[in-house]
Amino acid sequence: MSKLRRRVVTAAEAALAQHKYVSTVDVLVGLGWLTSAHVERWRQGRAPSLVKLAPVDGVRLRDVADLLGEWARECGLTPSDTAYLSGSRDRAPLIFVGDGDEAVFRTHWLSPDLSPARREQMVQRQNKAPDLTVVTAVAGDWTCAECSDTGPYQIMSDAGPLCLTCADLDHLEFLPAGDAALSRRAKKESTLAAVVVRFNARRKRHERVGILVEEQALARAEEQCLADEDARLRRRERDTARRAAQDVEFQARMAAEIQRLFPHCPPDRATEIADHAAVRGSGRVGRSAAAKVLAAEAVTLAVIASIRHLDTEYDRLLMAGTPRKDARAKIRPTLDRVLESWRG
Repeated sequence: MSKLRRRVVTAAEAALAQHKYVSTVDVLVGLGWLTSAHVERWRQGRAPSLVKLAPVDGVRLRDVADLLGEWARECGLTPSDTAYLSGSRDRAPLIFVGDGDEAVFRTHWLSPDLSPARREQMVQRQNKAPDLTVVTAVAGDWTCAECSDTGPYQIMSDAGPLCLTCADLDHLEFLPAGDAALSRRAKKESTLAAVVVRFNARRKRHERVGILVEEQALARAEEQCLADEDARLRRRERDTARRAAQDVEFQARMAAEIQRLFPHCPPDRATEIADHAAVRGSGRVGRSAAAKVLAAEAVTLAVIASIRHLDTEYDRLLMAGTPRKDARAKIRPTLDRVLESWRG
């Protein structure tokens, strides 16, 4: 098995375990060739093609798609043709590489364990038209492709960025994020709606800040929320308790896997590493798709991160201004020594 095929299979298995389906885009993210921020930008229609965001050419992307297809057929996965439309005003088809047949990229491979009803439901969801995506922008830093004016919001179109007036969205009301039930109901009640995102420079990604909905839809949603406020509060409390229990169980399994891979790692340290890496919403390696299925590589990365910060002078070197790459090179002998001692 080639090195690339092994990497594709590892990424595919992690995505399949998490979603019950796997796509070429999932694998490209798992390989590290794309980030979720890249995919989000592409889905918004803010990149001409996916290959423009990748560090490899279209031939390499096709190799990945072909290898995924070979593995999926060997495993008995079910192919499903999926519509890839952008969140731009025109919902234009998304382009992967821009040359040749792109059907291989649009295939989603579904788990054979899915029931017929669940499979049909998943196919319908994957082919549903995406949400329109409006981006908050600094007025004056951009101009509308139609009226040459500017404003606080823009949405992409085939002609370029549009203001809300030219996109026929200026009659919608902005509902800030924060109340999930109200947002969900307002969006459901609204004939036309759009998701509003803002770019977070520190995290280098767009984050949802609210939605645009019709005024009458917002009023109806507010009435519905007032009617069942007590019931929703009780449900939230039950959900919080259940999620906390799920995290405890997952962290215990991760600690056990650390002990299996590194039998000489102190038990208390294995528990500490798992508790730190797997904190919900932390974005750490323990919350990655691979870690959730306890892939050896992801668990090892969590152990390496702990050793780097607690058993070497890495943090002190960074604080002193040492470039990250140089700091990692300096502490590598110490890191390798601890790893080998834990492996035994």
